[in-house]
Amino acid sequence: MNVEVLIRPIAAAVFAIILGAPSAWAQSSAGKAYPTRAIRLIVAYPPGGASDIIARIIARGMSDGLGQSLVVDNRGGADTIIGTDLVAKAAPDGYTVGFTTSSLVVNTAIYPKLPYDVLQDFAAVTRQVQAPYLVVVHPLVSAKSMSELVALIKSAPGKLNAAYAGPGSPSGLGLQQLNNYPGLKVVGINYRGAGPAAASVISGETQVAIVSVPTVAQHIQSGRLRALAVTTAQRSRSLPQLPTAAEAGLPGFEVSNWYGLVVPAGTEKAKINRLYEESEKVLAQAAVKQQLADLGADIVASSPDSFGAFIRSEIARWAKLKQ
Repeated sequence: MNVEVLIRPIAAAVFAIILGAPSAWAQSSAGKAYPTRAIRLIVAYPPGGASDIIARIIARGMSDGLGQSLVVDNRGGADTIIGTDLVAKAAPDGYTVGFTTSSLVVNTAIYPKLPYDVLQDFAAVTRQVQAPYLVVVHPLVSAKSMSELVALIKSAPGKLNAAYAGPGSPSGLGLQQLNNYPGLKVVGINYRGAGPAAASVISGETQVAIVSVPTVAQHIQSGRLRALAVTTAQRSRSLPQLPTAAEAGLPGFEVSNWYGLVVPAGTEKAKINRLYEESEKVLAQAAVKQQLADLGADIVASSPDSFGAFIRSEIARWAKLKQ
């Protein structure tokens, strides 16, 4: 055995330390040591909705890579403010992570006083996926297409009830858009999350909802809900048979949602990078890609810096829309 071959990498490591690499080495070691216990993943929605479903898919894979459980903690309510505030107020030790959505930035335009500052109280980890929404109806609703639904609503404004998951949610914003078209009026019924909103349409308590694909995919397949249109500008790659709402007579109608991870501000960069790297590995797995594609979700997997810039740009965009 060549002893020199064995010694060479050890010597190189020693020289690196002597020449001033201890700081970088310490950071790297800290990142590798983390985590040493379970991590709480706060999902600011009740179980059963798109956020919960996608969070659990990703959490399972990240738990394997991290060597510790990423435990989903559903904290729905107050249009995601309750769960988001828990993340903001948590210790910045890497053991509390927030699974966030576009509501993080939308709420800055809707609520004049939030108990946290999105730009000051959070550090971005990664924007993971983006997903379209669907217009769905109860099977007993006579409309078999989006154009027929538009005609039905116009024939009896205010007769149909529409479920939504909070005013700042994509479903709530979509409902506002729908009611802004001339002659269209549905009565909005607010539920604490996408899961309960979808359940209300399934039960017949409401008749219409604008809801994410993951929340209702299995119910559409079983026939308990009827999907009429996607709410993105282009047709979904996973649901090409469904027209866009714009194609069906609602020009400019567009609703989508994104999902990602944030941590309390002050969390070590090495820990943020570790979470990002494990998330990226999970999203690159063929099985996970297929699971998310089946739910109509497109993978983004942006870096912490890119996600941080995206959050800032989205806050600015929504601020202009508010004015």
